[in-house]
Amino acid sequence: MLLLVLTIVLLALTAAGFRIGRGRALALVGGRPKDLSALPRYYGWYVALWGFLPTIAVVALWLALQPTMIETLVIGGLPDELRSLPDSQTGLIYNDIRNAIAVGRLPDDPRLADAAAHYASLIGRAPLVLSALSVAILLAGAGIGLRLVTPQLRARSRVEKIVRGLLLVSSTIAVITTIGIVLSLLFEALRFFQLVPITEFLFGPKWSPQTAIRSDQVGSSGAFGAGPVFAGTMLISVIAMAVAAPVGLLSAIYMAEYAAPRVRAVLKPLLEILAGIPTVVYGFFAALTVAPLVRETGGLLGLDVASESALAAGAVMGVMIIPFVSSLSDDAIAAVPNSLREGSYGLGATQSETIRSVILPAALPGIVGGLLLGVSRAIGETMIVVMAAGLAANLTANPFEAVTTVTVQIVTLLTGDQEFDSAKTLAAFALGLMLFLVTLTLNIVALYVVRRYREEYD
Repeated sequence: MLLLVLTIVLLALTAAGFRIGRGRALALVGGRPKDLSALPRYYGWYVALWGFLPTIAVVALWLALQPTMIETLVIGGLPDELRSLPDSQTGLIYNDIRNAIAVGRLPDDPRLADAAAHYASLIGRAPLVLSALSVAILLAGAGIGLRLVTPQLRARSRVEKIVRGLLLVSSTIAVITTIGIVLSLLFEALRFFQLVPITEFLFGPKWSPQTAIRSDQVGSSGAFGAGPVFAGTMLISVIAMAVAAPVGLLSAIYMAEYAAPRVRAVLKPLLEILAGIPTVVYGFFAALTVAPLVRETGGLLGLDVASESALAAGAVMGVMIIPFVSSLSDDAIAAVPNSLREGSYGLGATQSETIRSVILPAALPGIVGGLLLGVSRAIGETMIVVMAAGLAANLTANPFEAVTTVTVQIVTLLTGDQEFDSAKTLAAFALGLMLFLVTLTLNIVALYVVRRYREEYD
């Protein structure tokens, strides 16, 4: 709560700095903006940035270092016999202190009472110190910026340089984050492949990663053939896209080319409401409505349908993906220039021929983007599969059987307390790496299609 109040105060002071800087620039030239080297608002932005950017940097640094600083101070205040313990044990002691203060009581060990009181004091004072420090830095920075304001100051170029620097930092953070994600997956996956051969993981027909602690326990030797997991992911994704792709694309064609403006204004928001429904709600719908319906219908036709089937999960997942495919495809079709339509009509083509031979090829890059987003959602969906398709790793192409997916197994493997030196836990990173490579391949294919057809219709 205090952080929210601090944010509001800092934004208010920044806005005040903007107005003061702008007013000072006008006052220096007697209210004649033409005598300034830039528009008055750039002087306001110059002063505001002088105060806001150093403050944000200090706040970010404080929030990053505060846990470590508090832990160091608290452990340093422990009695000598506790402070001399190994780092792992002092870490446990610190966690006990934190947990005790979090529930509003003192630790059971009387030797930790003073350290707990010290911790509570630090936690209570840290936000106040941060607030005072932030306001002081903002005021000092704004004051420096205000003193630098002169009619000759090229405020616009200064502000634009700062903005370019911020954009560069933001893009760098995005790239570094992506590299960090890839490396974290890669290193842990390589540790897994040191324990399990990659050929067994990729082509093995049995997936049973549950391993026991002792060799005499049942299931002590896990099976890490991910073939059933990959097959289940592909099966459910194919079923989902078989539902979402035609329905989404055809609805986009209707709304963009055939529907009257009033009908479009009603149908498009109603269709996009599906995108705002939580996936757990889709999971309930799949488990309580669609799965029993599929099972009963299959029974009437003499088919053996499992209570949790890939068909039920894939169909509901396809309904969830329809808004993404439809919305992006509709935008791509609507963006096709009318000159292409008019030229087609002028050559004697009908509306359906124009859509099929002119509009859809021209809108193909956007349509491919929508389909790619739908495939990504299908591959990465978890809740619907857990509730409607189950956790059984079956190597099958039968949509009436229970299957599992990569994301479901990742969640299952990393649920609860895990040690990151066992094949069971490291298998989640190997699955994540495979999922990343598949998604990357889909993106490369989509970019190829987009560039090829964009060149033809530019």
